[in-house]
Amino acid sequence: MTAAFRFFDSSNAAGVSLTESLVLTAPSAPSGRPAPAQRVLPLRRPGRWIATAVVLVLVSQAAHGLLTNPFYQWDRFAYWSVRPVILEGLSITLQVAAYSAVLGLAGGILLALGRLSANPVLRSVSWTYVWLLRSVPLIVVLLFLYNLSALYPTLSVGVPFGPAFFTFDESRLATDIVVAVVGLSLSEAAYAAEVVRAGVLSVDQGQHEAAAALGLPKRYQFARIVFPQALRSIVPAYVNQLIGLVKATSLVFYVSLLDLFGSVQSLGSTYPGDVVPLLLVATFWYVVLTSVVSVIQFYVERYYARGALRTVPPTPLQRARTGLRELRDRFRKETAR
Repeated sequence: MTAAFRFFDSSNAAGVSLTESLVLTAPSAPSGRPAPAQRVLPLRRPGRWIATAVVLVLVSQAAHGLLTNPFYQWDRFAYWSVRPVILEGLSITLQVAAYSAVLGLAGGILLALGRLSANPVLRSVSWTYVWLLRSVPLIVVLLFLYNLSALYPTLSVGVPFGPAFFTFDESRLATDIVVAVVGLSLSEAAYAAEVVRAGVLSVDQGQHEAAAALGLPKRYQFARIVFPQALRSIVPAYVNQLIGLVKATSLVFYVSLLDLFGSVQSLGSTYPGDVVPLLLVATFWYVVLTSVVSVIQFYVERYYARGALRTVPPTPLQRARTGLRELRDRFRKETAR
């Protein structure tokens, strides 16, 4: 292969151009034929292998201590993990988390619209709500609602400082599960409002201008053009928020609702010798619930990434199949030599 380069000699008064040829030849065997391709060896990384060995040793030691320590009482763990009282508490946890997630998201959308509104009253009230509920701990909100009947024995709807149209007995309405759902929803709505607001602001400004140029009313601009595009940022972030909500349901025990954590605490008081296996039971079920939410989060993010990425990330099953296929191809190449 021949490549020609042209150089200009500035010392030459006549401006004569010189041409130099650079010849690149591939290495050849003694017989004149090209040499066979050599195998490229990967770069050695001793630090990576040392770190892997250290991590494996630490993980194996932790697993050995977890399985062989009699203090954990794994037989009692197997006994308590599927008891009806535990499963009933798990059912209450699922109900509270589901209701709070839906109501919290609905309240968050309304608060986000208030914060994005041009009305100064709506904007100020929404900002104050988000600021206050994100500042107050969730346990304080739950305890305040649990004792709300002492402040307001009856709730009424009517004209301020005038006659009441409807009157409700607060003590009958505010059951334990209602207090838990309302408290979690009020707190969750403050965080969901920021997630929704950030998603709406992430939509390109040109989309807002295009929607306005079509002459659509504001509500149709938001419902048909802006909000569907904002869901790409809202849904994955809010699904991630659900993981914190599932763990936050453990606080409803303090308003006398025997959820999963409440059932474990009650049984621990009755059977003090089984406190550790009961805590392991609670840990196990919370890990299962958050793992399910994490799987949902992965597929939701993968679904909404279709319009932003050229290729969507592979699922764990697809990764496993690809890894097995690469191992099989490598094994065939090694055995064919």
